[in-house]
Amino acid sequence: MTPEEILQATQKFVKESLEGAEGGHDWWHTLRVYRTALLIAEGEKADLLTVGMGALLHDIADAKFHDGDETIGPRIATSFMRKLELPETLVNEVSDIVRNISFKNSLGTQHNKPKSKALEIVQDADRLDAIGAIGVARAFNYGGFRNRPLYDPEIKPLTNMSKDIYKKAKGPTINHFYEKLLTLKDRMNTRTGKKLAEQRHQFMLDFLEQFYKEWEGAG
Repeated sequence: MTPEEILQATQKFVKESLEGAEGGHDWWHTLRVYRTALLIAEGEKADLLTVGMGALLHDIADAKFHDGDETIGPRIATSFMRKLELPETLVNEVSDIVRNISFKNSLGTQHNKPKSKALEIVQDADRLDAIGAIGVARAFNYGGFRNRPLYDPEIKPLTNMSKDIYKKAKGPTINHFYEKLLTLKDRMNTRTGKKLAEQRHQFMLDFLEQFYKEWEGAG
């Protein structure tokens, strides 16, 4: 198979697999991450097939929708790639992206730097989709999916969380901005990722300022 045929087959597999998924982690999220990852990869001298496959398969089975099981995604990705008879080196690197891309895996560790250029790129693309206008929409969509309040001034955001605490957090959606989203700008790996994050980060700050005004009836 040519790289183009591999990517086309993967897109078809992922689109079918994510049919009916929660709106913030569906095929459209994957497609946005895929496009952004390829954009970032242009200036990073990365292998486009590895980046493309990593982006397409990165959310094939998000652990939070599978009782917290973090092994399902890598297993599905690996099984699919082996059915395509892809080189084992590619299979291993893409599976590593799926296994390590999550924000929660960077919490409470001293060895959280991505291991490969492809992982850095796909991680940046995934985090960019979590901020800005799309990020705001995704945050409230997921909060509604979990029936969480928009905001509660009595419930303060958690800080310096470990991975386990983050996984168990059930605070209001506004708290998620402080617990994760507003931290992502400074966690970007690539120069392009850092540049793209600036405007999206500012959008969230502007949104929060307006949100609090309206919450108090003054906006």
